[in-house]
Amino acid sequence: MHQWRNHFYFISLSRLFAVVDDIFCLFQGHIENVAQLKQQYGLNKVANEVIIVIEAYRTLRDRGPYPPDQVVRGIQGKFAFVLFDSSAKSAFVACDSEGSVPFYWGADSEGHLVLSTDSEIVKKGCGKSFAPFPKGCFFTSSGGLRSYEHPLNELKPVPRVDSSGEVCGATFKVDAEAKKETTGIPRVGSAANWSQNY
Repeated sequence: MHQWRNHFYFISLSRLFAVVDDIFCLFQGHIENVAQLKQQYGLNKVANEVIIVIEAYRTLRDRGPYPPDQVVRGIQGKFAFVLFDSSAKSAFVACDSEGSVPFYWGADSEGHLVLSTDSEIVKKGCGKSFAPFPKGCFFTSSGGLRSYEHPLNELKPVPRVDSSGEVCGATFKVDAEAKKETTGIPRVGSAANWSQNY
């Protein structure tokens, strides 16, 4: 379903893959605040970017009192990642606020999510639903697409028009007028699975 290919404009961006406790993660790019995040998540010196993303997700899922927008906002750098937690059957996907890593998404004819750094793969698999992944956003299978830069605002789809004038997919923009309802952080035990709330 996902294909991650080496088709990038920034040569210095690394591509990493890791599996930890049934959590699969593909990471493209680099994180600038690696040392700070290693300390924050209690990781050893040899942990790399993909391990940091997995540990950030595990902290969010298992122990963290942080909303996911705060977790992603804490990652500074140029990146895109796809994380799948096979035990929870959940996905967590994000890219940086500048869209530094070419990253595309869409839905195939059966409604499956397709993600790739190669636009041609997504175009072939998704047809008219193909679009660049929104900058500064994250997607969770339980909570949908949200902006981590403007977590209190709704996202609104804006139809994308190709060079021949046909509507093909949508881009998403932060709606400055529409605010999300906030319910506050639920007060529950530290073993709660916070990812189910987002």
